Amino acid sequence: MKKSTAAANPDAYVAALDGWRRELVEPLRAGVLAAGKLDEVVKWRHLVYLSNGPVLLIRAEEARVLFGFWRGQRLKEIEPRLKAGGKYEMATLELREGMGIEEKIVRRLVKEAVALNKKLGDPTDAAK
Repeated sequence: MKKSTAAANPDAYVAALDGWRRELVEPLRAGVLAAGKLDEVVKWRHLVYLSNGPVLLIRAEEARVLFGFWRGQRLKEIEPRLKAGGKYEMATLELREGMGIEEKIVRRLVKEAVALNKKLGDPTDAAK
Protein backbone atom coordinates (compact mmCIF):
# COMPACT_ATOMS: atom_id res chain seq x y z
CA MET A 1 0.00 0.00 0.00
CA LYS A 2 1.34 3.43 -0.85
CA LYS A 3 1.83 5.55 2.25
CA SER A 4 0.62 8.75 0.58
CA THR A 5 -2.72 7.35 -0.59
CA ALA A 6 -5.63 6.88 1.79
CA ALA A 7 -8.00 4.04 0.92
CA ALA A 8 -11.59 5.02 0.15
CA ASN A 9 -13.02 2.19 2.28
CA PRO A 10 -11.91 -0.93 4.18
CA ASP A 11 -12.22 -3.22 1.15
CA ALA A 12 -10.00 -0.87 -0.86
CA TYR A 13 -7.50 -0.78 2.01
CA VAL A 14 -7.13 -4.57 1.93
CA ALA A 15 -7.17 -4.72 -1.89
CA ALA A 16 -4.20 -2.33 -1.98
CA LEU A 17 -2.08 -4.74 0.06
CA ASP A 18 0.02 -7.50 -1.45
CA GLY A 19 2.12 -10.44 -0.43
CA TRP A 20 2.49 -11.47 3.20
CA ARG A 21 0.79 -8.30 4.49
CA ARG A 22 -2.42 -9.11 2.63
CA GLU A 23 -2.17 -12.78 3.67
CA LEU A 24 -1.97 -11.60 7.29
CA VAL A 25 -4.52 -8.77 7.20
CA GLU A 26 -7.32 -10.69 5.46
CA PRO A 27 -7.78 -13.38 8.16
CA LEU A 28 -7.08 -10.86 10.92
CA ARG A 29 -9.84 -8.62 9.59
CA ALA A 30 -12.20 -11.59 9.18
CA GLY A 31 -11.59 -12.65 12.78
CA VAL A 32 -12.25 -9.13 14.05
CA LEU A 33 -15.49 -8.82 12.11
CA ALA A 34 -16.65 -12.29 13.22
CA ALA A 35 -16.02 -11.49 16.89
CA GLY A 36 -18.68 -8.84 17.39
CA LYS A 37 -20.70 -5.94 16.12
CA LEU A 38 -18.18 -3.27 15.18
CA ASP A 39 -18.18 -0.34 12.80
CA GLU A 40 -15.24 -0.66 10.40
CA VAL A 41 -13.76 2.50 8.87
CA VAL A 42 -10.55 3.79 7.37
CA LYS A 43 -9.24 6.47 9.71
CA TRP A 44 -5.70 7.81 10.05
CA ARG A 45 -4.88 5.78 6.91
CA HIS A 46 -5.57 2.38 8.50
CA LEU A 47 -8.47 0.16 9.54
CA VAL A 48 -10.21 1.28 12.73
CA TYR A 49 -12.97 -0.60 14.50
CA LEU A 50 -15.48 1.24 16.67
CA SER A 51 -17.95 0.24 19.37
CA ASN A 52 -18.76 3.00 21.85
CA GLY A 53 -15.57 4.72 20.68
CA PRO A 54 -12.44 3.27 19.08
CA VAL A 55 -11.70 -0.33 20.03
CA LEU A 56 -8.87 -1.51 17.80
CA LEU A 57 -6.88 -0.92 14.64
CA ILE A 58 -5.11 -2.85 11.94
CA ARG A 59 -2.30 -0.94 10.28
CA ALA A 60 -0.27 -2.48 7.47
CA GLU A 61 3.15 -0.91 7.03
CA GLU A 62 5.98 -1.87 4.72
CA ALA A 63 7.75 -4.19 7.17
CA ARG A 64 5.04 -4.96 9.74
CA VAL A 65 1.34 -5.14 10.53
CA LEU A 66 0.17 -3.60 13.78
CA PHE A 67 -2.85 -5.01 15.59
CA GLY A 68 -3.58 -2.45 18.28
CA PHE A 69 -6.16 -1.92 21.00
CA TRP A 70 -7.09 1.33 22.68
CA ARG A 71 -7.34 -0.50 26.02
CA GLY A 72 -4.77 -3.12 25.06
CA GLN A 73 -2.79 -2.84 28.28
CA ARG A 74 -5.77 -4.55 29.95
CA LEU A 75 -5.59 -7.41 27.44
CA LYS A 76 -2.02 -8.63 28.02
CA GLU A 77 -3.30 -11.69 29.91
CA ILE A 78 -4.96 -12.83 26.68
CA GLU A 79 -2.02 -11.92 24.40
CA PRO A 80 1.31 -11.37 26.21
CA ARG A 81 2.98 -10.05 23.02
CA LEU A 82 0.94 -6.81 23.27
CA LYS A 83 3.31 -3.91 23.94
CA ALA A 84 2.14 -0.82 25.78
CA GLY A 85 2.55 2.58 24.16
CA GLY A 86 0.71 5.79 23.47
CA LYS A 87 -2.40 7.26 24.99
CA TYR A 88 -5.60 5.59 26.19
CA GLU A 89 -3.94 2.44 27.63
CA MET A 90 -2.97 1.58 24.03
CA ALA A 91 -1.06 -1.62 23.33
CA THR A 92 -0.15 -3.17 19.99
CA LEU A 93 0.94 -6.50 18.65
CA GLU A 94 3.62 -6.14 15.99
CA LEU A 95 3.39 -8.84 13.35
CA ARG A 96 6.09 -9.34 10.74
CA GLU A 97 6.41 -11.65 7.76
CA GLY A 98 6.02 -15.27 8.87
CA MET A 99 4.26 -14.37 12.12
CA GLY A 100 0.60 -14.76 12.97
CA ILE A 101 -2.03 -14.96 15.66
CA GLU A 102 -4.65 -17.65 16.23
CA GLU A 103 -8.20 -16.70 15.24
CA LYS A 104 -9.52 -17.75 18.66
CA ILE A 105 -7.12 -15.28 20.30
CA VAL A 106 -8.21 -12.54 17.87
CA ARG A 107 -11.86 -13.17 18.73
CA ARG A 108 -11.18 -13.24 22.46
CA LEU A 109 -9.21 -9.97 22.31
CA VAL A 110 -11.94 -8.26 20.30
CA LYS A 111 -14.77 -9.46 22.53
CA GLU A 112 -12.96 -8.31 25.67
CA ALA A 113 -12.02 -4.95 24.11
CA VAL A 114 -15.66 -4.34 23.10
CA ALA A 115 -16.80 -5.30 26.61
CA LEU A 116 -14.32 -2.83 28.13
CA ASN A 117 -15.71 -0.01 25.98
CA LYS A 118 -19.25 -1.00 26.94
CA LYS A 119 -18.35 -0.99 30.63
CA LEU A 120 -15.96 1.99 30.73
CA GLY A 121 -17.13 4.11 27.78
CA ASP A 122 -15.19 5.68 24.93
CA PRO A 123 -11.48 5.48 25.80
CA THR A 124 -10.83 8.82 24.16
CA ASP A 125 -13.34 10.51 26.50
CA ALA A 126 -11.44 9.31 29.54
CA ALA A 127 -8.36 11.22 28.41
CA LYS A 128 -10.17 14.55 28.05
